[in-house]
Formats: sequence, C-alpha cells, structure tokens
Amino acid sequence: MEAAGSLGPGDPQPPGTAEGTAPMERSGREAASEEKSVGFVLVHAGAGYHSESKAKEYKQVCKKACQKAIEKLQAGALAVDVVTAALIELEDSPFTNAGMGSNLNLSGDIECDASTMDGKSLNFGAVGALRGIKNPILVANKLLSEAQKGKLSAGRIPPCFLVGEGAYKWAVDHGIVPCPPDIMATKFSLSAFRKNRRKLELAEKVETEMIQTKKRREVSENTNVTASLDTVGAVVVDHEGNVAAAVSSGGLAMKHPGRVGQAAVYGCGCWAENTSGPNVYSTAVSTSGCGEHLVRTMLARECSVALQAEDAHQALLETMQKKFVLEFLWSHTTESMCVGYMSTQDGKAKTHISRLPPGAVAGQSLAIEGGVCRLRSPVT
Repeated sequence: MEAAGSLGPGDPQPPGTAEGTAPMERSGREAASEEKSVGFVLVHAGAGYHSESKAKEYKQVCKKACQKAIEKLQAGALAVDVVTAALIELEDSPFTNAGMGSNLNLSGDIECDASTMDGKSLNFGAVGALRGIKNPILVANKLLSEAQKGKLSAGRIPPCFLVGEGAYKWAVDHGIVPCPPDIMATKFSLSAFRKNRRKLELAEKVETEMIQTKKRREVSENTNVTASLDTVGAVVVDHEGNVAAAVSSGGLAMKHPGRVGQAAVYGCGCWAENTSGPNVYSTAVSTSGCGEHLVRTMLARECSVALQAEDAHQALLETMQKKFVLEFLWSHTTESMCVGYMSTQDGKAKTHISRLPPGAVAGQSLAIEGGVCRLRSPVT
C-alpha cells in the first residue's frame, strides 16, 4: 500500500498573511497579485512498479499535472478546483491506471473510482464503479460543489457519493459529456486484459485438476495477474491557505464488476483539513494501494491525525513562527512510486521515482521521503 502527498502548512495563518505585509511602496493591486501567486502542488502516479524504460513517461505525466495546477493557482483558483485540474492530467495519460487506459474488469469493462475533499469546508465528493465518463474526478468535484449549494427541492439532501449507473446518469444530467467505452481503453490496457484473462483461464484449469491444497496455493502464487499501477492523486495548498486532496483509480486488474476501492471511500482515498481548533497543521493526504485493505484502515484520515501529533514537527513549527514553510511527504511499501511537485515560485516541476532500497521486499519494507518548501521569501 502507499500513502502519498501529506501536506502540512504549519502556521495557523494562511500563506497570504504569514509573511506579514508587503513593502509600503507596492500598490494594493500588486500585493494582491503577489498573494495570489502563492501555492503548491504534489502529485503521484500510483503505487506499483515503475519500469526504468518508462521512467521518462511517468515523470512527464507528473510534470504536466504539476504545471497545469500551477497555472490554475497563478490565476487565483482555489485548492479544490486546482487539485481537480491536476487529476484530469493524470487521468488523461495512457500510462496511469485512472480514467483513460484504466484496468479492465473481469467483463472487459472499465469502471473507475474517484473522490475529492475540500479542507476549508470539509465537503467531500466521490464516485464508484463509474463507466462511460472520461474524467471521473470531474463528477466527484461536481458532486462536492453541488452539495455546497444546500438542499434540493422538497428538502432533499444532495448526494455526495454515487456509484454505477446512477453516477453516470447524474453526471450526464449535470453537463458532463459521456465517453464511448472503446475510447476509454488503450492498446496497453487491452493487451494487459488479454494476458490476464489467459492467466486466469490457465489457473482455473490447473486448480480444477489439482487435488492437494499445497499445489493449488503454489499455482495461485505463480499465476497472479499482471501487476499494474494503482490510484493516482494530488494534494494542493492555495493562496488563501486552503488545502484539498483528490484521488482517481481504475481499480485492480480483473476486478469483479461493481467493485469499489478505497479511492471512492470517505477517509480512505483522500483527506483534507484546514487549520482549525486543535489542528496545528493544515493537512492534505492522498493514498494509493489495494482497496480491499485500505477501506478497512481509514488510512488518509489516520495519516492526517498522525501528522498533527508527530513530535518531529516541533522544530518545523518553531521555524514557522518567522516564515511560512510547507512540509510534504510520501511513503510506499510497493517497489516504486512516481511523484512530482511544484510551487508557484518554481520555474518547472520536480519529479522523482522513489524505490525501495536494494534487498528490500515489497510489502514488508517501507520507504519514506519528502521535503520542505518555503512558499514566500521573507519580507524586510
């Protein structure tokens, strides 16, 4: 499993005010423009194995997502819309297991999960087992924004989580253009499906002939379906200090039709929460991994809670008394994880493929990496 992109803007004040006021000779318009330029994004392309031969493609996907997010931040967009823009770039890539080119299920169909959370309002939107929509994150974002408008006619409560055909019809009714299923699948995803189907057919045939439990277990272990990357995601902090998180996934290869993973489940796929009350830090978390395990852990929310209580952040907190600093982390137990990150002060996005150290066993070892970004230069 993998937990990615924990953001911790530690100063209780939003980044627009953390550095104090601008020099007096600057006009109000210039100061407002400068504040709007503050922001940060961190994206990940999913848990799994990132081959060296495609490292350039994985990094390019993350770079494009970061650049799109930064463009939105520089235009003054808020975190929840920026994180959606980043996810759209990740979903549109044929190299990720989200949106276009997602894993096919047992029936040969693509069903996607996605969710997003706004740290300011704590509103949440999600879809599960969604077919026929190119960018499922758009539907999740639309559910979130529609819910903020209040009750429907006759006092009905607006939905925040829809699945299957109901999610598809709601999306179309709210202006999201459907996508033919044959366009959603790519040459890579179709090839992987055919390969996985042959493996399953062989495994079922062999298991039928096997009598001993031990032999059946050995066959199962040696005929696992082709590994694929998992949930993509992003976390964002905007010029007002708001945080947001989002995730999107095509789910496990050869999953049962109708299966919903952690990417759509509240508190499991993503979590975002602004500084408030006992929370010293604003946090945004995006997770990736096997949904059947993660839906039982509330991993995204648990990571957010852990960040608030982590003693190691004390030194960072003391630094933030003088300047606004943002800490970002990623961790994984899979063989590798591809991330990208960028602030509005950066000229280009930085990308990195994190790998377990030599000799480490995937699933039994943990890699944790990250960095610190100062969103504003000290004003003197």
